[in-house]
Amino acid sequence: MADELLRERQGHVELLTINRPEARNAINGAVAHALSDALDELTNDDGAWVVVLTGAGEKAFSAGMDLKAFASGDANIATANGGFAGIAKRSFPKPLIAAVNGSALAGGFEIVLSCDMVVAADHATFGIPRSSAACSRPAAGSSAFPSASRSPSPTSWPSPATRSTPTVPSSSGS
Repeated sequence: MADELLRERQGHVELLTINRPEARNAINGAVAHALSDALDELTNDDGAWVVVLTGAGEKAFSAGMDLKAFASGDANIATANGGFAGIAKRSFPKPLIAAVNGSALAGGFEIVLSCDMVVAADHATFGIPRSSAACSRPAAGSSAFPSASRSPSPTSWPSPATRSTPTVPSSSGS
C-alpha cells in the first residue's frame, strides 16, 4: 500500500495518519520510514507549528510492530534518527500530539509515550502486553521511562498483560 502514512495540513497543524487499519495500524518498514521522513521534513518546516499523529479507523491507534511483516523478513522498523517507527527515540523540536482512537498497545504505546501530549477517545486503551511464557521485552516502553530499564532482572517485571483504560472523573459534585 503506497499510502501507509497519510499527511494533511490544516493551517499550521500537520496531521499524520498511520493508514493500515486492516493490520490495526501495525508498524512495518514502510510506515517506520515514511513517519521518520515526514518528521525529518517537518523539523525545518516553518509552516508547521504542531504535529498530530493518529491511526486510521476506530479500533487501533497502533498495535506496535507488524509481527507478520517481521516474520516474513521486514525487520527494518527502526530508523537512525528516531529508533522504533522513526519516533520512539527522536528529539522533535515541535509539539507532537498523539490522537488515540482505539488501542495503543506494545510499540503503539511506546509511540504514544514518545509524544508530548495525548488526546484519547473514551474507548482508547493503553498497554504493553507481556507473554507469560518466560519471554521478556526489555525495550518495550523503556525509552520513555529510563528507570524502568534499570530493573534488576526480567523476573521483577509484571508478566500478565497490563492494560489500562482512561477514566474521566465524575462531575456530579458529590
